[in-house]
Amino acid sequence: MERNQREWAEVTANEADADRAIWVFGYGSLMWRPGFRHLEAAGASLPGYRRSFCIWSEHHRGTRDRRGLVLGLAPVAGGACAGRAFRVDRADWRDIAAYLEERELRGYAYRPAYLPVDLDGGRRVAAHCFVADPEHPHFAGDLDPDRAARIILEARGRSGLNRDYLINTVEALEANGYREPTLKDLLVRVRALTGAIEAGGGI
Repeated sequence: MERNQREWAEVTANEADADRAIWVFGYGSLMWRPGFRHLEAAGASLPGYRRSFCIWSEHHRGTRDRRGLVLGLAPVAGGACAGRAFRVDRADWRDIAAYLEERELRGYAYRPAYLPVDLDGGRRVAAHCFVADPEHPHFAGDLDPDRAARIILEARGRSGLNRDYLINTVEALEANGYREPTLKDLLVRVRALTGAIEAGGGI
């Protein structure tokens, strides 16, 4: 069901039916700041993927000389990523697709996909989302947690410190009822390194 970038914004055969909705799945900031008009929002789970700091950032949270890390959807056997799904008006889809392309696809290792998600309450729908592209040079993959923590601690970009991105993400996830042990563990590691530096331990 995955789609290439050129055709991702086209209405699918399922969505062409007037009775079928267009859905968008969010797993990061789209959950609490979608930025587009929607008719319905629901808790959702995307099977086969997990939230992970698997994308290099050379702009917003890092530089070419000292890259940072940002979230992506990485495949994982038997797992699932909790998020939110948004049902949008078909009349708005072209504008929403253009907005999402600018927000999600410019310069990062993401590619559009059209995948099944399970909504709270038992419904299963197909939704547009953005997953990590392992063929992209900005794909970092599954890094060792200690290495990832040190990268996040040391990086900063045009949008600020990489560690602030991690802190804000974990806080926003928890404020919205999402518990992410892997990300929380990463935050604990970053804070431990921060404390060591502030105590004079150095990098």
